[in-house]
Amino acid sequence: MDSTPDPRRWWGLAAIGLAQLMVVLDMTIVNIALPTAQADLGISDADRQWVITAYTLAFGGLLLLGGRLGDVFGRKQVLITGLIGFAVASAFGGVSQTFTMLIVARALQGVFAALLAPAALSMLNVTFTDPKERARALGVYGAIAGGGAALGLILGGTLTQYLDWRWTLMVNVPIAVVAVIGASLFLHNHGVEGIRTRLDIPGALLATGGVLSIVFGLSEAEQDGWTSALVLSMLALGAVLLAVFVVVERRTPHALLPLHLLRDRNRVGALAAVGLTQIGMFGVFLFLTYYMQGIQGYSPLKTGVSFLPMVLGMMTGAVGISARFLPRVGPRRLMLPGMLIAASALAFLTQIDVDSTYWVHVFPGLLFLGLGMGMTFMPSMATATGGVRGTDAGVVSATLNTTQQVGGSIGIALLNTVAATATANWITDHGATTPAEMAEATVQGFSTAMWISVAAVLLAALTAAILVQSRSMAGGAHGAEAVPAVASAGEAVSGADEAAIPAAATAGPGDEDPERS
Repeated sequence: MDSTPDPRRWWGLAAIGLAQLMVVLDMTIVNIALPTAQADLGISDADRQWVITAYTLAFGGLLLLGGRLGDVFGRKQVLITGLIGFAVASAFGGVSQTFTMLIVARALQGVFAALLAPAALSMLNVTFTDPKERARALGVYGAIAGGGAALGLILGGTLTQYLDWRWTLMVNVPIAVVAVIGASLFLHNHGVEGIRTRLDIPGALLATGGVLSIVFGLSEAEQDGWTSALVLSMLALGAVLLAVFVVVERRTPHALLPLHLLRDRNRVGALAAVGLTQIGMFGVFLFLTYYMQGIQGYSPLKTGVSFLPMVLGMMTGAVGISARFLPRVGPRRLMLPGMLIAASALAFLTQIDVDSTYWVHVFPGLLFLGLGMGMTFMPSMATATGGVRGTDAGVVSATLNTTQQVGGSIGIALLNTVAATATANWITDHGATTPAEMAEATVQGFSTAMWISVAAVLLAALTAAILVQSRSMAGGAHGAEAVPAVASAGEAVSGADEAAIPAAATAGPGDEDPERS
């Protein structure tokens, strides 16, 4: 088949970017609207967390299955199905009249996000076959993935303040319509016909149940405590189910997650880095949102706009730096400086106090945190999703997304617990009673918890330094192994491998099928 790049591929990237934007927007856009929605629908303080958790539970728990469905039935069809379903669920949530309706809508959003998120990333990898073009496309995708959450805060604040909280859900409908039209016109399926027509149902049930149990246990830890019977039993159940999942995957010919994909040290290092850095990202969104609104008295919109420096830094790091230099220097030489910059920015943000000013104490931290994360996310995504045959592209993308969700869930649960404990201890030690003292105690809790974020990002840097190779694609065949998603294997392949990421020709030892280039 003709290997000439599709002249409409950049329009296809626009559709993929819209799909990804919709997913990441919903990670934060509803957070700003939650207080208003809670008052409107009469949601109790104990139940309000489920407006967020229902989405993350369904999303994180079904991602692996969603990725494999794309590999089996066609990524374009699954992407479009996910977009349409997400739009319908969003519309249903926008007209919700009860707490139950809203929770059902949020869970359905998570289900369809689990379809479209891995399909979008795998479509990018098989649409852009030129290494340099893929690097640029991944830079755009990484900027959207990293900055979309902050944009969600801005949009959520605007819609809630000037229209209605329901528009934080309804806004997905026009986005999805445009994305469906773009995907229908400019994206194509690649070599999925006749490939793995059977689904790994036992693996799907075990993986979904395991991840759901762990995410549920982590989400309950904030309210019930880490030592509660519910939390411990759910975490233990999740661990057992995932252990059984590994055993099953080793024996089935149609594995949901082919374990050979995890034999590549580069991929494992990139996935670990992504998961650990999410703790730092979620910590900033969580605590700075509370800090700016609760301590500094910012409005929802002003709070969202205050995160713009992070978006600017993210775009610069992903598109301006990583996309340009990744093919030449390799992933580790970008990931390590990026994570060290991000850790330094987080450490700077721990110095925030009640009387701190935005331009002196918040702005620099956000700007450099975004820069460091942008330099980290793009090469991490390229390394994690590269060097696989096309039939596995969806499940690798799903694994990356699952790592992000699990990392974020761990971050929220862990950091909330640390912050609450530190705040309570400060109040006890200082006998705090006045509003000013309570505010000081709250900020002390935030600062203590953000040191956990610093440690997590530094651990991510150490993991990448040990596991991710430093060679660039200029180093020849071996060097290409280090940068699977941008390796210099541009030749066409035949049969089922026509869909393969070109770096399959130089994949690492754990990635099979290199001989069919």
